[in-house]
Amino acid sequence: MSDSILASIIAATATLSATLLQLRISLAREFTARTQGAGRRKSKTPFLILFVMVVAAAVAGFALSRWLTENERLAQSTLEHELRARVEEISRTANQLELTRAGARAEIEAGVLRKIGTDGVVVMATVAPCRPAVVVRVPGASSPPGVSAETATPAAPACTETEANSVTLCATIPANASVTEVELFSRAADADTPWSTSRLLAGQESGQARFAEKYAESPEGPGTKQICQGFAHWSADRARITRMIVRYSL
Repeated sequence: MSDSILASIIAATATLSATLLQLRISLAREFTARTQGAGRRKSKTPFLILFVMVVAAAVAGFALSRWLTENERLAQSTLEHELRARVEEISRTANQLELTRAGARAEIEAGVLRKIGTDGVVVMATVAPCRPAVVVRVPGASSPPGVSAETATPAAPACTETEANSVTLCATIPANASVTEVELFSRAADADTPWSTSRLLAGQESGQARFAEKYAESPEGPGTKQICQGFAHWSADRARITRMIVRYSL
């Protein structure tokens, strides 16, 4: 309760009490005067006291209503503060939960990427046989000495390394990863030998096929990069399957 309302209530109570006392005294005097002589002029003091009582009651009622209104306003303000505090607490809890969930998600993703880096990213491709340029025999040309035209058979065409079919194997890894190992494999397409026995070194020739001397590293997109290894195949007999495994660490 504020000081002004408390002062109004005290003043109204004191005025009302004094008025009641004055009214009692006036009524006693009026009664005494009436008993002494009926012809004496009537006093207006009781009416004045009654008027003062009415005014004091009005002031007290106004002060009481102000006090009740202030109590309601105070209760409403307290409720608003509590609700605002609850909303802020819920917002803080939601933000902390979001941060915790984002941190847990990032940790899980990092763990998955580390597991993939340990196992290795596998890339495979099939390279078709080389198609060399065909030598066309001119009609009427003479056959080699000792070989008749009927029995002469052309030799099987062959490719050179400059005519080789080439392919580039590319593996995508995180941009902040460090390559720890690049394993290279190649075998004939119709072979069933295990990959462990078909491993090659970079730059090593095997079955008229060869991997490039070193791999190339280039950015791919936000947060990723590519590890690429070239492969050349110049055999005209059969196709080959190539395989690359890129291992990395974070």
